[in-house]
Amino acid sequence: MAVSYKQILLFLFLLCVYSENSYAKEQVLTLHQALTQALHGNPEIRGQDRGLLAVNEDINMARSYLLPKVVLEERFMRTSNPTYAFMSKLNQERFTMADFSISSLNSPAPVSDFQASISFEQPLFAPKAYIGITMAKKEFEAQTGDAARKKEEVIFGVFKAYLDAQTAAEYVKVTEKGIEDAKEHLRIAESRYKNGLGLYSDKLRAEAALKNAEVKKVTAEKNLLIARRAIGLMLGLTESIGVMENRPSLELRDIEYYRQMSSARKDLIALEERRRNAENNLKMANASYLPVIGVGGAYQINSHKTAFAEEGESWQVMAFLRWDLFDGMNRESARRKAKHRLAEAGEYLDGLKKQAAYEVYEAYLSVGEAKKGHELAMAGLTSAEEGRRLVKTRFENSLSPVVDMLDAQISLDAARTDVVAKESAYYIALARLSFQSGTIMQDLEIEKSGETK
Repeated sequence: MAVSYKQILLFLFLLCVYSENSYAKEQVLTLHQALTQALHGNPEIRGQDRGLLAVNEDINMARSYLLPKVVLEERFMRTSNPTYAFMSKLNQERFTMADFSISSLNSPAPVSDFQASISFEQPLFAPKAYIGITMAKKEFEAQTGDAARKKEEVIFGVFKAYLDAQTAAEYVKVTEKGIEDAKEHLRIAESRYKNGLGLYSDKLRAEAALKNAEVKKVTAEKNLLIARRAIGLMLGLTESIGVMENRPSLELRDIEYYRQMSSARKDLIALEERRRNAENNLKMANASYLPVIGVGGAYQINSHKTAFAEEGESWQVMAFLRWDLFDGMNRESARRKAKHRLAEAGEYLDGLKKQAAYEVYEAYLSVGEAKKGHELAMAGLTSAEEGRRLVKTRFENSLSPVVDMLDAQISLDAARTDVVAKESAYYIALARLSFQSGTIMQDLEIEKSGETK
């Protein structure tokens, strides 16, 4: 069936409408909404949560060593070995006087034996098992600290991505202002050329400046689209995320506050738990010198006909003390190794504490630097705006060449861009200080909202 021209136009119209609606449905989130969603959707955080569940099972596995072990077993044997044949018939309770004959004892007929048994063993005193439970719990606490620090890292990353998108949007606005100014310069150059007051080359230079401004806008819009998609990626999405214009509110506190709070950083807590586990590992090595005491028992049925059949039955109960008196000096080496590991953990913990203090100090100074840089950028923008205004006026009155006006415009565009960049750098420096001190969740009011649970 032939397709009419009107049908093609209708199809294209509907396609455009659908595309517009799809674009309009782009999700726009506030900073707080984006941070909250990241806690639930970020792949790294979700992976950490799964890992915590796995580590928690180590505690249950450690407890299992203190619980009774119950084993059900069925085995089959056919033999003409005199000892085993004698024993099998006894277990099957079909031993007769004829089996005492010398020929039967020395050369018995082949015997089949189906042996089913259920046995148990219950430790009563197992020092290594007790310590193993404690170590599993400590490792879970350490992994919990690692997961909490990972959440802070992701929150900082989402914050930067969100701010990058805001900054990219501001860059687009800066390029739009640049285009407006370039159009105004071109209007003046064309007017002067038409009235015989300017050169044709001035008009060409103004046109080139306008094209260059339009190219900058295309680049800025591309960067904005990428920044929005980057936020979606941090949130565990494949879609782009739109951002709000309002900048985040972060309060700068005294450096002593950050120093004090950094001592409770989640990675420090995690490493402290691992140092304690190194102490427990030394206790584990010492416990190897102690015996294991327990009880056990078994119930057994035997038959020469079929599995799980009962011709003879028996049971046994027992108590045991298992003590390794000599193991080739393995315990001594394990004990020395545990001491070295304990010293190693202490050195790492001491180093991380010093590193945390340094990172807070460096981040605090960076905030001051970023704040001063923003202030200077604002002053530079005021100067560039005034310089561009004066040169424009001089160009309109034939007192300056067009090159001076275009140079002034370049300086103004750079000053506008610098203000946006320096403002973004200031907020990122504040967030980085919060991250290095371990307070980013409180400062961004994520923990306050209860979203970290």
